[in-house]
Amino acid sequence: MKIGIFGTGAYGLALSSVAHDNNIDITMWTKFEDEKNMLETARVNEKLLPGYKLPLDVKLTTSVEECMRDKDLLIIVIPAAFVDSLCIEMSKYITSNQHICIASKGIEQNTGLFIHNIVEKYISTDKIAVISGPSFAKDMILRKPIGLALATKNIETKSVVENCLATNYLKLRHTDDIIGTEICGSVKNVIAIASGMLSGLGASDSTRAMLITEALHDMEEIIEAFNGDSRTVLSYAGFGDLLLTCTSKNSRNFSFGELIGKNNKEEVEKYLKETTVEGYYTLESIYQLLNGKNVKIPIISIIYDIVNNDKDAEGLLTFLVKKA
Repeated sequence: MKIGIFGTGAYGLALSSVAHDNNIDITMWTKFEDEKNMLETARVNEKLLPGYKLPLDVKLTTSVEECMRDKDLLIIVIPAAFVDSLCIEMSKYITSNQHICIASKGIEQNTGLFIHNIVEKYISTDKIAVISGPSFAKDMILRKPIGLALATKNIETKSVVENCLATNYLKLRHTDDIIGTEICGSVKNVIAIASGMLSGLGASDSTRAMLITEALHDMEEIIEAFNGDSRTVLSYAGFGDLLLTCTSKNSRNFSFGELIGKNNKEEVEKYLKETTVEGYYTLESIYQLLNGKNVKIPIISIIYDIVNNDKDAEGLLTFLVKKA
């Protein structure tokens, strides 16, 4: 099997390590020539994924066409903001027998499109899958046991992704709820910001557990609003990823929220400039989407006002304990 991985960030590199363990022929794409040259020469990115050396037989390219040529599976693992431009290029070279697996999380700003919607906007195919779940790249390269939801309505695509990524340490649990899986993978980043706020405020683990429990109900309501399967909140993509992201300082969204909770405005601005915080951008998108559907999810509005309207983070504590 041959695959093309679009994105050479930490998670893209980690997925390549999994596929390599399955003896898959791998080509990785990056938009940046200097990044390609660095990885070809050093075979490591010490900033993003220290300690992991890219195998010599993993090929690198800045050409979308080359990354797609003769590939069975194409894995998209770049920030949501850049998926649109990538898919425009991919549409020029896609063939009917190729499958697409989305590992990116988030919602496109301005349009409110989820990642699979963006792919479908430019590429006419039903061979689409989404993978999502509690998984830090550093744990993946160390071959720690990990579970991911594999969402697809296409049985052939399910088989192709499983052949590429399922191992004795990475478990894939199938669902056909693509929209629910994407909602969970996106919204959990927003809730992780709130969890970080609570940490920055000095709140207890019990209070953060309260937030997570409340958030599960809210995620269920959001999924139903978009005609997904509410049971998806209990999947790896739902509760599993929410729990990990809301309780670990390795989460960029949690770390961002913690700075807000500490009311360290200079550090907040610096962190946003230096780090990709997907939850920050997803917050704007999901807030607008819910307003457009006239769906009231108060926790989203509270987080939005704290992040964007300079409201006091203490308001989050007040909200959590107010009467239902």
